[in-house]
Amino acid sequence: MNETSDYRPLMHGVIPYATVDGADKAIDFYERAFGAVLHGAITRSEDGRVLNAAIEIDKGIFMLMDPFPEHGAQPSSGSNFVLQLVIEDGDFWWNRAVDAGCEVLSPFKLEFWGDRYGRVRDPFGLEWAFNEPAVEKRARA
Repeated sequence: MNETSDYRPLMHGVIPYATVDGADKAIDFYERAFGAVLHGAITRSEDGRVLNAAIEIDKGIFMLMDPFPEHGAQPSSGSNFVLQLVIEDGDFWWNRAVDAGCEVLSPFKLEFWGDRYGRVRDPFGLEWAFNEPAVEKRARA
């Protein structure tokens, strides 16, 4: 796992915090699938489960932990929410995620609103959307 020490400048806005069964494996997978970088040390419980981990994906922070059912922390479900990546090189992001093992839920294609969009489910049950804004929208931004 790649690790950098200071992620506080990235901590702004809404930050997704997911509970996944097998957080260590998820971090490794997100490095392959999304180019994630681990920030700081992983905080662990006495039995070795991940209490807190911060990873950066495309200049945004994503926090995750293992389930702690004894404290009410059940695994998150992708059907409850979708993690959306707004990216410029959609083919690169899409192909990397699918090649790493994400299940295609909705193909990455041009949609009626003008953007290229698609959704996948990762092996930990979370759903990810890839949104490549139309060229006209990027020019206005």
